[in-house]
Amino acid sequence: MQKRVSGVKLRPVNQKHLQNLLGGGQLTRFVAGIHCILELNGCPYELLDDEAFVRGSVEQASEKALSTLLNLNSHKFSPQGVTAVGLLAESHLAIHTWPEMNYAAVDIFTCGKFADPRKACDFLVGHFKAERHSMIVLERGVDAAYLPNSLFPSQRTRACQ
Repeated sequence: MQKRVSGVKLRPVNQKHLQNLLGGGQLTRFVAGIHCILELNGCPYELLDDEAFVRGSVEQASEKALSTLLNLNSHKFSPQGVTAVGLLAESHLAIHTWPEMNYAAVDIFTCGKFADPRKACDFLVGHFKAERHSMIVLERGVDAAYLPNSLFPSQRTRACQ
């Protein structure tokens, strides 16, 4: 059975090859990375409306996540609000603020063995002085039965190892 994902034809992988890669173990899912969606409520207006603070938060959060910040872009909205997006070697980190609602939305996705977006989220909860927060953590990836033979974990890109 073959499936198509974004125009790419996927075929079931050779299970014997997978078992050899895993030393006899069974891979059920290829995890490309961890995606955290963080909701910050009850944050001080002044922090949420400060572009320099939000930019610095992206920089510090990327360090806490053990990720590599490649580029940082931000925009200050009128009459209030800030969006800052960090391009990471491992993926991305974005913070969007609504000061008038004392709310910030955070989106962090990282791949690889070393980066951990949950550490960045833990930092941001305290840094933004959130009274309440919630977080969803998703493992992003592909079911092993549909991994192309050319995309085994040992052959991933350098940034995601």
